[in-house]
Formats: sequence, C-alpha cells, structure tokens
Amino acid sequence: MRDFLGALGLVFVIEGLIYGGFPSLARKLASNVLEMSDNTLRYGGLAAVAIGVGIVWLARG
Repeated sequence: MRDFLGALGLVFVIEGLIYGGFPSLARKLASNVLEMSDNTLRYGGLAAVAIGVGIVWLARG
C-alpha cells in the first residue's frame, strides 16, 4: 500500500508540473486526444502500461 501511495503521489506531481508549468501545452494535448481514434488511444494506453510495468520491474528487480 505504501508503494501504491508513493506512485500515486508521483503521478500527481507529474500532472501538476504539466498543468501548472505548461497550461497551453496541456490544452493542446487534450485537444489532440479528442481527435485521436479509439484504437490509437487504446494502443497508446497499452504501450504506456507495458512501459510502466517494465520500469517497475527493473526498479524493484
């Protein structure tokens, strides 16, 4: 549970840096997401999950 809360905190830090530091970029990225097809978003999400699992596996291994 402690690791999960730490990871969740890092997600908030990264999101906060994007929205707080670069609000115009955040708006542009959000508008680009609306134009993407479902398959593109799905494959991008699955790739992000795979990369995240790989990073955690390397860090914890």
